[in-house]
Amino acid sequence: MGTVEPVERRLRGAGLPTLPRLTWLEIDLSVLSANARILRSVLGPSTGLCVVVKADGYGHGLVAAAHAALAGGAAMLAVATLDEALALRAAGFKARILVLYAIPPYALEDGLAADLDLSVMDSASVEQLAQVIRRIPESAGRLHVHLGIDSGMTRGGLLPDDAVAAAHRLLGSGLSELAGTWSHLASPDDRAATDHQLDAFNRALSQLRAAGIDPGLRHLNATGGLLDDANPAWDLARLGLAFYGYLPGDVRVGATRAAVASLRPTLTLRARAASIETMQAGTSVGYGGTWTAARTSRIATLGLGYADGWTRLYAPGSSAVVRDRTVPLVGRVGSDAVAIDVTDVPEFDAFDEVVLLGPDGAGSSVDDLARRRGSIAWEVLDDFTPRLARVYTDGGIPVAVRCLDRPLVTSPGFELCLAAEAPETVGQAV
Repeated sequence: MGTVEPVERRLRGAGLPTLPRLTWLEIDLSVLSANARILRSVLGPSTGLCVVVKADGYGHGLVAAAHAALAGGAAMLAVATLDEALALRAAGFKARILVLYAIPPYALEDGLAADLDLSVMDSASVEQLAQVIRRIPESAGRLHVHLGIDSGMTRGGLLPDDAVAAAHRLLGSGLSELAGTWSHLASPDDRAATDHQLDAFNRALSQLRAAGIDPGLRHLNATGGLLDDANPAWDLARLGLAFYGYLPGDVRVGATRAAVASLRPTLTLRARAASIETMQAGTSVGYGGTWTAARTSRIATLGLGYADGWTRLYAPGSSAVVRDRTVPLVGRVGSDAVAIDVTDVPEFDAFDEVVLLGPDGAGSSVDDLARRRGSIAWEVLDDFTPRLARVYTDGGIPVAVRCLDRPLVTSPGFELCLAAEAPETVGQAV
């Protein structure tokens, strides 16, 4: 018997269904909520916290991440696409949800019906939304529109000098006011580039005010921008990576970075062996026979592969932890299987949990994996696919499960936090 109580027993004890496979991500929602509270305190009372839950909550799960963010004090949620926002509404979330990119013109009425905060990013999206407002005038009073400004990212957004004309077109069509004006930093680690973007963003804001137009909530900082003390705080901060407990390593150290040192990651990738075999020296493992046993070896196969987001770039060289001992992954990563060498853990059995990625030094870290694939933490997290089951805990106790064949299932007595404390007063709260 392994040293950890089997996941099946833990789930049954919490009144939850068991998993359809022996590989899963485990996420402690109390850690994410604590991260939100830390960020809320760092921002101070004049800046609202908007947590970014796009890309399936950076791999943590869209619904679960939204719950943890709101439970920790977020005033708003942000997503990239309309379908992400509609999925949150379908799950019952009542908090304000900002869609960061312009949505297709034929879907604008769906966005209106769902009471979303929508972005307009160019003259075409401004015109399309203006026409909808004219066609459905009763929508104007409840529509939240944010002007997306291209201050230097150059991948969408109104040019600063076009902001006033865009606002006049929307207000002239019946929109009562702008909900916000925002932009995004392209290189938060580059002070000169950031200063250039700040100048461009401020130019748009100044021109709006000079025209007698309130820009609404001003928001520019994501995690990288937050960590540089030289940047203004603005009215709202859109924080993704920091909420999940990770910080970019290429931003200058400042007082804010010190303040967020207590943020903690929680994502843990666990697996149990699908098979354990003893093989003789000279036996090869996996596609192409890239690894050959130099001795009699015990090899365990785990049901995990690049179809789950565990890319072939992680081999050779990555490792896992079993019974507090590090073991190597051997052979090529397949679509659905990887192998580990457990020869030096003779007591290893099929009930043992193997930790491949862990927040506390168990298994690889997200930064380790990012370096191995020549990429960044965001990509590592976003790549975990929906077919990987998610087991959610609260202080280590299972409270919910999400699998490919079923939506989020919560344990008896556990309720999702669906709204900010005062969603109608976000502007006053920030």
